[in-house]
Amino acid sequence: MSNARSNANVPTLGTSQATTSGTTKDFTGIPSWVKKITITYLGVSLSGSANTLVQLGAGSLVTTGYSACTGYIATTNQCSISSATNGLCVTGGTNANAFTGTMTLVNTGGNVWVASHHGNIGSTYVVTGGGSLSLGGTLDRLRITSSNGTDTFDAGSVNILYE
Repeated sequence: MSNARSNANVPTLGTSQATTSGTTKDFTGIPSWVKKITITYLGVSLSGSANTLVQLGAGSLVTTGYSACTGYIATTNQCSISSATNGLCVTGGTNANAFTGTMTLVNTGGNVWVASHHGNIGSTYVVTGGGSLSLGGTLDRLRITSSNGTDTFDAGSVNILYE
C-alpha cells in the first residue's frame, strides 16, 4: 500500500473511542502524509482532577519535551492555568463537568508539531491553550491519557480527523 494520498482534499475520520473506562486511548497507524490532525472531545471526563493529555509518537510515544499550557475562565470570575512537559494538556473535568471541544495539531515542517485547543466544561468554563513538540521522526500515533497517569476516563468519547 502506498503512503501517497489519492485525494488531498478529503479528510479521513478515525474510529470514535468511548472514554468511559481505562487510562489511555490510542490512535495508531496515522499515515506519513498527515500534516493536520483534529482531535474531538465529546463530554470527556476523568475520575479525578488530573488534566487530559495528548502524547505524540514516531514508532513509540514521547513522554518528555513538550511545551504546553492550558487555562480556563469561569463565569464566577475564576481562572486557572496549568502547564505540562509530558504531553499537550487540556484542562480536565470531573464527570459532572466534562470537556467538549477540539485540539488541532499542525505539522509546521520537518517533525515539529504545534497544537491549539478550545472548548468548554459544562456551561460555566471556557477552556483554551496550546503547545508544541519536536518529534524524532514522522508522527504515526497519538495517545490521550491523564496527566497523572492514574485517573481513569469515566464519560464521553474522542476521535480524530486527519488530513
